[in-house]
Amino acid sequence: MDARESLPDPDRVVPPPEQLTSHPGALRRWTLAGGLVLALVLLWLFAAGEPPEEGRHLGVWSLLPALSTLLLVFITREVISSLFLGVVVGGVVSGQLNVIQAFLLPSIGSTSFATILLVYLWALGGLIGLWTRTGGALAFAEWAGRGIVRGPRSARFFAWLIGIVFHQGGTISTVLAGTTVRPVTDAHRVSKEELTYLVDSTASPIASVIPFNAWPLYVSGLVLGTTPLFATEEATVAFFFRSIPFNFYGIFAVVFTLLFALGWLPWTGAKMGRAIRRARETGELNAPGARPVAADELTTLRVPEGYRSGIDDFLVPMGVLLSVAIIPFFVTGQVRIAEAFGLAVLSAFGLAIAKGMDLRGAMEGFVDGCKGVTVGALILALAVTLGGVSKALGTAAFIVESTAQLVQPVFLPAILMGLCMAVAFSIGSSWGTYAVVFPIAMPLAYAVNPDPTYVSLCFGAVLGGAVFGDQCSPISDTTILSALACGGDLMDHVTTQIPLALAAAALAAGTLTMIAAVL
Repeated sequence: MDARESLPDPDRVVPPPEQLTSHPGALRRWTLAGGLVLALVLLWLFAAGEPPEEGRHLGVWSLLPALSTLLLVFITREVISSLFLGVVVGGVVSGQLNVIQAFLLPSIGSTSFATILLVYLWALGGLIGLWTRTGGALAFAEWAGRGIVRGPRSARFFAWLIGIVFHQGGTISTVLAGTTVRPVTDAHRVSKEELTYLVDSTASPIASVIPFNAWPLYVSGLVLGTTPLFATEEATVAFFFRSIPFNFYGIFAVVFTLLFALGWLPWTGAKMGRAIRRARETGELNAPGARPVAADELTTLRVPEGYRSGIDDFLVPMGVLLSVAIIPFFVTGQVRIAEAFGLAVLSAFGLAIAKGMDLRGAMEGFVDGCKGVTVGALILALAVTLGGVSKALGTAAFIVESTAQLVQPVFLPAILMGLCMAVAFSIGSSWGTYAVVFPIAMPLAYAVNPDPTYVSLCFGAVLGGAVFGDQCSPISDTTILSALACGGDLMDHVTTQIPLALAAAALAAGTLTMIAAVL
């Protein structure tokens, strides 16, 4: 080899060694990585142990998985790695270092997760993928634009109205509403931040305010026999319905979304305001740099040449979906959501083939749709796993136990609401929060003041507080599915929704306190 080839290039500028790591971004990343490694080592040395028995907790250590996940999500804006690290932290704290065997496999191997994966993710993604081949969603958007929706305001009101109609429950509502209104709002320059807020805030909140669903029976089973007011199941269910007027967060959340949809809300938060202006002025529905949970397979139109798209491509499968999902509920009280999605997909297939599309093209559309929800499925799997970690460590039990004694009668309803907000935000589940808080909160409220109105006030506070936490948490299934069904970025949805939800929560807490003061 020529010796000259080994000589340094005199024109090449080599930065000093100290500059190689002086870039703020690089330094920040190395600091974060080093801090995570050090924290995990310290946790393993000082906190590793056995998971607590059922109903017990590990003290403040129980909070670490949820807190570390939430902190990392907001610092890095990267959800998947943050969730995984939260699970790892939980494994270190509990001494279960094989987190895949101890937490991940039991969580994703459950019947509930399999239902979510098959129905809410693959069936939903496949149906939307079929619509990208038939053009049905676009045809519906154009029809609604001519006959129903005239602009962004009426498109937002349409989204709110559909959310009210689909009040069966959180996950069901987000999927049905988001799938139905997305083509309409997209066509009228409604940002994804606006749409996900409307869909998410008319899901669990409206399900708790118009509870013609499974909520009353579930909650009544948690509080049955805990006080003389809940002596029988009939009395408990009746008490649930009498407490609905005191579910102020649920009521205010629905009212706030209506005012927002109509453009009558005087304050929407700085980031939401920027999203609205961006969508109206530029047509960019997602923020620059956004990473939508739904992939391109769910948004790119690929209608085969010669195929005649029509509104029937959207309305027939959607009509089947809604009919099978809703009619049995009102007739028999049974929820047939799995059958509804299955028949909707089959009807979309059948109609597309009957109109001339070949089977291979239709199947490719379905498979592309399933591919498009891969990121959402991964996020949801890790979120469910983190929920299992939090349950195993007694996170909710610790929060309740550490705050239950710090009460005064006039502030108890607001404290219970704030407690449920914190628990649900940490574990990502309103029903999981109910399971922990209701059996403790109702006897406590009855001991403080046995007046049924006062207990109803506390009952409504628990209902609303858990809904807030579930609605706003980035690890909640309804939050994730809202972003997925609407095609938005998960963290953009979370950060634009929280200010509006907090405003409704503050108003609800103030109302609870004022009413408690006069009882």
